Amino acid sequence: MARGHSPTVRRRRLAAELRRFREAAELTIDEVGEKLECSASKISRIETGHVGVTPRDVRDMLELYGIEEDRREALVQLAREARQKGWWHSYNEVFTGSFVGLEAEASSLHTHQALLVPGLLQTEGYTKAVIRAIRPDADEAEVDLRVQGRLARQRLLTDPHPPEYWAVIDEAVLHRVTGGPEVMHAQLTRLVAAATMPNVTLQVVPFGAGAHPGMEGPFLILGFPEQADPDVVYVENTTSGVYLEQPTDVRRYTLMFDHLRAAALRPDDTVDLVQRAADRLTRY
Repeated sequence: MARGHSPTVRRRRLAAELRRFREAAELTIDEVGEKLECSASKISRIETGHVGVTPRDVRDMLELYGIEEDRREALVQLAREARQKGWWHSYNEVFTGSFVGLEAEASSLHTHQALLVPGLLQTEGYTKAVIRAIRPDADEAEVDLRVQGRLARQRLLTDPHPPEYWAVIDEAVLHRVTGGPEVMHAQLTRLVAAATMPNVTLQVVPFGAGAHPGMEGPFLILGFPEQADPDVVYVENTTSGVYLEQPTDVRRYTLMFDHLRAAALRPDDTVDLVQRAADRLTRY
């Protein structure tokens, strides 16, 4: 599927529009469910984007809300697009939730990591070492599938129309020898190369910066090209993640990221630091 046509983003936009039209029609979720002879919970799940919605259901809802025919047909088409499958569906055992679908259409990705190299910048060897460490019960087939899924995600950065990618990492990431000296050297070399890409900015928060806002945990701010798709923050943990879409939450994390960028080394100085860390590994 071409970048810029993520069904996940389409479903999110459609859900927001349906909710907006229902509220404008001054109807409650219960009233809509009663008039359409379905459960209120179905309407709620549609409006939160937790489930897909058929074009027929969209048409019925919009007719109930009094939306004109041209606008109805545009949203019915959006519903069709939202039901298509993205490339990531072939990795449905690996990618759960909406993350990869949102990432696929983002125009900007601002991320902070304090323990790991961000996924889009990882080498195959580093990725394999990380997955084996955090999933010690996974068999080789599962590890390989997860590695291939992450490598597939990385094609985003070399797309003809790539997102603006800005990563701020803690200096500790450079010194945690993951997968052994050879793997780690290749990973640091990859970071140096990635930093030369026109759409990639890399910064390191040095130990000397002391305490900083990113110590609470990793996060990613996803920005989208269409005004109809507001920014979202993804806060991840080992097994899942939380999506924050309220404007106050997005502003808070945007401010955190701005403080992190200010505390970090400049991009050129970052590259020098990463290169020195890579050079030290050749002495092992």
